[in-house]
Amino acid sequence: MGLTNVIKVLLIEDNLAEARLLQEVLKGATRQEFQLVHEKRLKDALKQLETHTFDIILLDLTLPDSQGLDSLSPIINHNSHIPIVVLTNMNDEELALEAVRKGAQDYLVKRHITLDILVRSICYAIERKQMEKQLKKS
Repeated sequence: MGLTNVIKVLLIEDNLAEARLLQEVLKGATRQEFQLVHEKRLKDALKQLETHTFDIILLDLTLPDSQGLDSLSPIINHNSHIPIVVLTNMNDEELALEAVRKGAQDYLVKRHITLDILVRSICYAIERKQMEKQLKKS
């Protein structure tokens, strides 16, 4: 992954304030450029995934049209090659761990997100996913 590459991020988050915050956070990244596409509903996000390519998905677990881990399966079923970082609230740590067991690469507690944490998580998730792919090949 060259540093000149723009990382394409699909953010699935129904809370506009939180989506804006994440967008602002990513704008502050200096070593890496991010291009963010934001969808508020799972069904719209799945449509995006049919027509566009993304490097990573940031997934909020509480969506208007899907709750908790139900959001993961439809994404993973069709886009198992794309790493997913789950976004969670303070009290949902159990759920987030379960999401990782079910195939997400990582999770972030929204209130603790900083630029460093977010960028590191995104880059790690992408690298882990690539390593997973190579392991499956061999």
